[in-house]
Parts: sequence; C-alpha cells; structure tokens
Amino acid sequence: MPDGGQEQRATITVLFTDWRCPARSHDADATMHRSLSDASNLTGRFALRTLPTIFFLLALFSCAAPARAQISPGPLARAHQSLSGVLNCTKCHDLGAGGVKFKCLDCHTEIRDRLAQNRGMHAVWVGTKGTSKDCVQCHSDHNGADFPLIRWQPSREALDHRQTGFALTGAHAGLRCEQCHNAREILPAARAGIQVKDLNHTYLGLTNSCIGCHEDEHRGQLGANCTQCHTTTAWKPASGFNHAATKFPLTGTHATVACAKCHTSLADAKPYIRYTGFAFETCTACHTDPHKGSFKGTCQSCHNTSKWTQVAQLEGFDHSKTAFPLLGKHSSVACSECHTGGDFKTPVAHATCAACHSDYHQGQFLARAGGADCAVCHTVDGFKPSTFGVKEHAASSYPLEGRHAEVKCEECHIPKGKNTVFRITQTECSSCHEDVHKGQFAAAPYENRCERCHSVAEFRPAHFTLARHQQTGFPLTGGHLAVPCGQCHQEQPSGSITPVKFRFEDRSCTACHADPHSGQFREQMAAKRAEGRAAGCEACHTTVQWKELHGFDHAKTRFPLLGSHRAVACADCHRPPALETTLEHVNFGAAPVQCSACHNDLHAGQFASRRDVKDCSSCHNVNRWKPAAFDHDTRTPFSLQGAHQNVPCAGCHMLKRVVRGQNVLFYKPTPAHCADCHGNDGSTRPTGR
Repeated sequence: MPDGGQEQRATITVLFTDWRCPARSHDADATMHRSLSDASNLTGRFALRTLPTIFFLLALFSCAAPARAQISPGPLARAHQSLSGVLNCTKCHDLGAGGVKFKCLDCHTEIRDRLAQNRGMHAVWVGTKGTSKDCVQCHSDHNGADFPLIRWQPSREALDHRQTGFALTGAHAGLRCEQCHNAREILPAARAGIQVKDLNHTYLGLTNSCIGCHEDEHRGQLGANCTQCHTTTAWKPASGFNHAATKFPLTGTHATVACAKCHTSLADAKPYIRYTGFAFETCTACHTDPHKGSFKGTCQSCHNTSKWTQVAQLEGFDHSKTAFPLLGKHSSVACSECHTGGDFKTPVAHATCAACHSDYHQGQFLARAGGADCAVCHTVDGFKPSTFGVKEHAASSYPLEGRHAEVKCEECHIPKGKNTVFRITQTECSSCHEDVHKGQFAAAPYENRCERCHSVAEFRPAHFTLARHQQTGFPLTGGHLAVPCGQCHQEQPSGSITPVKFRFEDRSCTACHADPHSGQFREQMAAKRAEGRAAGCEACHTTVQWKELHGFDHAKTRFPLLGSHRAVACADCHRPPALETTLEHVNFGAAPVQCSACHNDLHAGQFASRRDVKDCSSCHNVNRWKPAAFDHDTRTPFSLQGAHQNVPCAGCHMLKRVVRGQNVLFYKPTPAHCADCHGNDGSTRPTGR
C-alpha cells in the first residue's frame, strides 16, 4: 500500500493530468478539434481542487524542483514562454471559486474587440458573445515549445475565406495571402490595437472597403462604395453601373455616345475622369442651337433623343405631359403603332402592359399580387434583364437564402422560352440536390431532410452537434469525445461512388480497435449489458482511458487477489514476452497460481516430501510470511504443551546449513528428548546439535 507521501503525490499528478487537453494522446489534428464538452469537463475537474491545494503546489515548486515534472501540465508554446513558471499560472487562468476560468481575451484584446464588433473569422466561429473558454477549443497550449498554437485545416491557402466575413471572389480568389495581409495594407487607425509587432505576420487590421487596398481612381467623386459599379472580376467594364439610375438616363441615341465624349479626362499628377458636376438641365448645355434662338420652346418640344430629324407630328406637342410619357423603348415606337389610322383623339388603353402586350408567361403570375402587370418584373428599357432579384424572391414562397442567393435564375428556371416554368412546387432539397449520403438518412427520424444537419449557408460544416450525437445509437463518452468526426466517418476519394459512412451496424469496440488480447477475453466481451448490447472491451476497460480497469474483477478469476497480492503490479505475474514493457502480447491465462511458481523455496526443499504440504499456503498466508500458520500439535510428533508453548521456534530449531550459497534453517533433525535440551537439574542447556 502506498504511504501518505505517495498518496499526496498521486493527488498532485491527477490534478495536473486532468488539466491537460484530453486529446494529448492523439495527433495534433485531434488536439485542435477538441469538443466543447471537453473544455467544459476540464473546468469542472479543475474546480474540484481548492485554492489551498494550489498554494501547496506553489510551495512544492519552490522547495522540490525535481517534482516539477510530476505536476506540470506541460511546457508552454514558444509564443508564451515568458509566462512559464508556476507563479505565472494566474496570468492565464482564474483559479477562484466556481472552477478554473481562462483569461485569453484579457491579453488578446484585439480579438476581444473584434468579437464585440462582430468582425472577422473569430466572430463568425464563436459569435459576439465568445469568451476565453471558446479560445481553448482551437488553441491548445502546454504541448511543448514547438507545438503550433495556430493550425490551419486543411491548410492556410485552403481556408474558406467567407468565414472571415470577406468572401474572395473574382480576381481576389487568385491572390496569395501575403499580397493583402501585410503591413502596407493596414491603415494607421487600425495599427494601434494590434499587439503583433511585425505587421507582416498578422491577419488583423484590414478593412472590407475597397479603398482599404485600392486607390480611389475617381478622387472621391462617386463615394467609397466601389461595388456599386465594379466587381471583383475586373475593374472594366463597370458592369454594375446603370446610367438609367443617374439624374441623366441615356435614351435614344444618347445610349450609343462614347463615354469619353461627355466624361473627359482631368489633368492631375495622375489624370482622372470627370463623372460629376455636369450641366444637363437643357439640351443646349451640350448641344448648340441650330435654330439660333428662332424658337422659344425647348428642344424637347419637337425633338426626341431617338432621332433629331424625327419631329413631333403636332407642333408643340409634348407626349411627356400626357398620362403616358414615352420612356425607354416606348420612345422609339412609331406613333401609328398605338394611334392607328392616324386617330389621335381616341384614348389609347395604357393602364397595364397587357393592354398592348400578350402575357409571355402564360398566366403563371396571375394569382400573385400585381402579377398580371409586366412592370412588376420588367421595365420600359427592355424585357431583359428582369428586375426580379433576390430581394423580390424573398416575398415568394421560396426565399433565396445563403448559397441559394448566388444561384443563377436559369439553374432552377430552366430556359424554355414561353414554356419556362417559374412556379416550382417541389422545393425539398432532394428535388434539386443529389443524396450524397446514398440513403443512409432516408428512414425516420431524418427522412432525407437535409436541413436537419445542413443549412443553405453552407453544406459543410454540418450543424450536427455533439449533443445530437449523444442521441444516436453511439453516444460519445470519454476519449471518444476528442476524436475528430473524420476519423470515424472517413472521407472517400474524389469521384468514389461509396459515400462517407455514417450508419454503422457494428458498433462494438473491435469494429474500430484491434483486440490486443487476441481473443483471450472473448467470453467476457460477449456478455450482454443492461441495454442488451455486448460489453466488448468495456467489460474491463472504459472509454476514458485504456488503463482504467473498473470493469475487471480479479476475484472472479481462478486466482483472487488477497492480502499482499493486491499490491503486486500486473506485469509481475502476467509477464510480457520478449522483454516487452506493455501487456499487449501477454497470455493472461498462463499466469501461475502456485506459490512456488513465483516465490523461491526458502526451506531448500525440506518439505517437498511431506504429504500434508501442497504449497507454501500449507503454513503461510497471503497477508504476510510471518508468523506462519503451522500447527505444531497436529502436524508434528512433538506436541507443544505447557511451558513449551512459550518457547520461540529458534529455541529448538537452530540447525543451519548453507544451500546454494544461502544459510538455510533446517527443522530436522531436532532433539525430541528432555535430556537433549534440559540438564538433570531441569535447567536448559544447548545440545550442540
């Protein structure tokens, strides 16, 4: 049994062993994907130790340096080397009442501020209410100086940049990380809050605005939102710019005028184009009056932008002053198209588009509010493109959210001319998407409802949480909590027809783990548990740690451990072969049960010929070697009675001989007559024999 000092050292070791990351025994990937449950369990376990225990540890560190290896949770990473030493624990850990708390955000204030402002990748992953407890889910310390605190999965270049709040699209997608993430692109206002000294080695400080990285080619004329006109694919052409949305829509022949005709270049250190400050209230602001003031009316009184020589049929008639101004393509329609037979007096129906145009969509939108009017989706500038976009789609029975907002219209509404279908009734995920799981979730309770695990924002990662896993046929416990999903649900090669396996018929331990005992405990493993499942390895072991044998009862074997045998190490009886140090290849059934198989015969074979002696247990027991349980009255011809009961064994058995270099006490021959030991006067005298 261990003494008090050993118990104290065991307590200290358990305290700091529990503090380690549960995935330390796995590879670095498993460490970086430690579950939320591990983090919360870590806090609970550490909270069991009281503050006095911590003071005891501090004292122990100061006076017993060799013990440091026993109680340290591990060396810090190189970035935190300045915090090494037990006196610095509280700089990162709050050891007050209620359990251990982490203080990562007390130092990393730039991350704390971005969480509060809902900016950047950390805010996407943990939300605006993220705490230091969330930090340790991805950044595990106490794993050595060379352990990477930041680990990119699968690599930095393969990071889904959308999780930072800034998707890399168009020309941005081909840039190297360091082309944007460097000190040159960090604005002075953002530098103050960054703790990293070398700004070329930080991913903080950049802004989402275009002018954070690019020079404003327009010198502030059009504001700071470049995306109003340009895309990330290319600076030119400015596909987002719509001149019709300006104060001067281009109609008629104005639409074919070269931009440079009006927007001239302005001289500067770097010349730029003028886009504002134009006078366009009258035609004469740009055009000379060929009539030289002969007419008092405006140019629009007789002319239009379609053609200079096309003069209004009625002198001084302005169609824009009627109930139907001619805009867009209507302005190029001949008068006779609407006013048939030269009849300008009869009113022309114009309340709805359908008054002149046939329903191209064949009544698909008649039931929708305002659906019969083409103007809901189209403009007078052209039938295409339609103005029905993502915002308008939100008012339909199927709002476009997440990645659906990026899908082109024709991918769902397959172009078939007038037969194009816009009213789609099948809106289940499986209506458009292939079942990549090949029917594994077709049955209840999932019934192939993709939204139970995925979202329209992104197919991966799935929002199948640890709590959801606990409701499956295989709840995760112990060390299984720290295993990455992909270690059990392994990815398949690209193009494989075999899906990632999520449903396992065989959930026994040996389905994933090799049996190190080569079937020696097959009977125990086959025994049924209360829920009807085979016990497997858990008949003896637990999922917390392989060496924990809470389920194994040696008393149920053919050799119950009693007395001093309870303190003997397993390997002392179940001896590993070939000088191995583990029990992996031990034949547990071959362990001896006779005393002589493990213990030397201290009596040099004196009792081997006795019929009443089967083993050492004939005289001794497992509690201790001395005193022996030998009954002198019944097992020898010399009964100890009277004063002989108080004579020590050595008073009569004094014959010793050297056997194989050992001085052995022999119990025969021993004098049996009174005179052999006593004189005539009754005094005891040595026999010399």
